[in-house]
Amino acid sequence: MEAPPTRPMALKRERHYRQSLGAMYGRIKQSRVLMVGAGGIGCELLKNLVLTGFGEIHIVDLDTIDLSNLNRQFLFRHEHIKKSKALVAKESASKFNPHVKLEAHHANIKDPQFNIDWFASFELVFNALDNIDARRHVNKMCLAANVPLIESGTTGFNGQVQVIIKGKSECYDCNTKETPKTFPVCTIRSTPSQPIHCIVWAKSYLFTEVFGTSEEELPEFDHTQDSENAAEIENLRKEAHALKEIRQSMGLDEFPRKIFEKVFTDDIKRLRSMEDMWKTRQKPTALDFETVSKSSASGGEVGDSISKRDQDTWDLAENFTVFCDSLRRLSRRLQQAQPGEANGSSPVLSFDKDDDDTLDFVASSANMRSIIFGIQPRSKFDIKQMAGNIIPAIATTNAMTASLCVLQAFKIMRGDLKKAKMVFLERSGARVINSESLRPPNPDCPVCGVTQSRLIVDPSRATLNDLVQDILKSDLGYGDEFSINNEVGTLYDPDLEDNLSKKFSELGVNADSFLTIIDDDEENPRVNLSLSISEKSLPDDSKPVVLSQQLDIPHKRILDTKETHEHTNGGVSPPTAPGKRKRAGSSLEEPGIEGQKDSKRGKVQATDQGDELILVDGPGQGAIVIDD
Repeated sequence: MEAPPTRPMALKRERHYRQSLGAMYGRIKQSRVLMVGAGGIGCELLKNLVLTGFGEIHIVDLDTIDLSNLNRQFLFRHEHIKKSKALVAKESASKFNPHVKLEAHHANIKDPQFNIDWFASFELVFNALDNIDARRHVNKMCLAANVPLIESGTTGFNGQVQVIIKGKSECYDCNTKETPKTFPVCTIRSTPSQPIHCIVWAKSYLFTEVFGTSEEELPEFDHTQDSENAAEIENLRKEAHALKEIRQSMGLDEFPRKIFEKVFTDDIKRLRSMEDMWKTRQKPTALDFETVSKSSASGGEVGDSISKRDQDTWDLAENFTVFCDSLRRLSRRLQQAQPGEANGSSPVLSFDKDDDDTLDFVASSANMRSIIFGIQPRSKFDIKQMAGNIIPAIATTNAMTASLCVLQAFKIMRGDLKKAKMVFLERSGARVINSESLRPPNPDCPVCGVTQSRLIVDPSRATLNDLVQDILKSDLGYGDEFSINNEVGTLYDPDLEDNLSKKFSELGVNADSFLTIIDDDEENPRVNLSLSISEKSLPDDSKPVVLSQQLDIPHKRILDTKETHEHTNGGVSPPTAPGKRKRAGSSLEEPGIEGQKDSKRGKVQATDQGDELILVDGPGQGAIVIDD
């Protein structure tokens, strides 16, 4: 890392800033901005903000540095692995311009400390995140705080930058995000037809049952209780129990053979016996341990040397060799971990795409299963991409996207919103960089197409009934048909009055949480009302809940028949201008982090692009469609 610039160099750099930015430089130098995410885009963006001279920059990131980050997140070095991204990014970037004030927060942006007032203290917020849930949260907080947001994302060679300004442009949620599909259990367990099906089986079922925590319910799979799935789920439980018994022989010479014969011989023979299943499909071919073992021995190559050829597609014998070798390596690791367990629980291993032992096991297992079902095997490198949930990140795309973020920031700070754009990076197009004017907010958006206000409550006195009677009915004129909801669910509606006497704190409604009021009047309903909660002790002779401002809540628009359009494949589709590209939320999103993920495993997610399917896994292994 270069030494901090000398005073003459700093003065020369500042003179260059003034010449480039003119009168706006003074405002930039005094500005206070927030950057959420210190990954691929975040590193490039922080460098740009620091070198441009933004006066005070706050960085928030919960993640730590991983080996796979080092090829593109240039603020990090090998000695930084396992350290906080935010803290290391601050340390590295401060050397570029020591006159900029940097504040790093190794924390979750959804933590209570980052409330609406805190967001409102910034002139501008930059999003450089890698998951939908956090991006939606920042979007909502910026709208509530009335702070401009610059949203960005990349996928491979594609990227986009979106300017979000309350009441003047689309917000992040104005466009519906596609909900990815899940694979049924029967597809993964019995009738795989693509390499990804076998990879999911090896990673989320076999590896977990042998080296992880065996569970009866596997949230990776669709457990819809149709007759076919219900039967397959029961078979899954029986097989898991059988593997649990085999696990007792771990460390013995026969352990690889027992695992092999269970999953590649006996289970396949059971599937072959189901004649109805193979009327329109090719039957799988069971493997014989002795036959494959002899073929492997004749090759003479050891597992370690085969594993290093990660760009090659291994044949059956090579996969068998790596399978047995990785089983022994993982078994030793698991057994060595046992004496260190103080709480009495059994040690477990977890899959890591950068762990050769776990990757070798998943790759060889998936490939042998592919061979059994007549599916083309994949190289270890390809399987790492798919099992590790990575769409490759391109450093130059991150750099270009980060630069476009700063250029859009200049327009916002000048107040020149007419020139602010939605910008796209598209390798396949005639031009690499394309743009279109900002679109107005979607009036039907559930986030920005609502009336927003702050509700001040006295936590010692305020009850839900005070909100219903004093604010909604008396002050705002709501009728009887409305509901009050928070992130957990419905707190009140005409058929749910049990919570009326409860205080806000009893309902989990605390400072900086949100309530949504939905008007269910059939004739002329109002748009939703979003109330952010602010706690404050109020005089005893005053109401325990008060609005921070007078509200005029508009009514929902009534769709005219002229606003609907021609049906396409049985559905109503809006008109599309010729040549328009996909909007935010289509290709540059992380599919599937909609709602809470399981702490150990997530859902298996699929796109509609053949084998290039994406998995959403537990913490630390989330699908990365924008750079992490």
